Amino acid sequence: MTEAKTTRTLRRGRIFPEIQWTPEQHAQWEAERKEFKERCLPIFNKVKSEMMETHYNWYVAVEPDSGDYFVDRDIEVASQKCREKHPHKKHHAFRINETGVCGTI
Repeated sequence: MTEAKTTRTLRRGRIFPEIQWTPEQHAQWEAERKEFKERCLPIFNKVKSEMMETHYNWYVAVEPDSGDYFVDRDIEVASQKCREKHPHKKHHAFRINETGVCGTI
């Protein structure tokens, strides 16, 4: 007896094709993201100057509305601490180093 082989058609492209942003929507999202980072930056600069010597290359999660920040060696732990205290708020993560970014390209 010969078994029938099934062929499976693979889906290509996006799973949700209805989530296509217009250039205006993308530009608005970028502007909101940049504005949010700019609100977090003064808090990060204060933390960076205080902790550069003792916590170099650690991570800090900043919630700008309250001014709270959470420092940890692991980015996930710092973010989780922030989410626990402010569950419905956005936060931004920085790395405590000269540039504040987590890596290079």
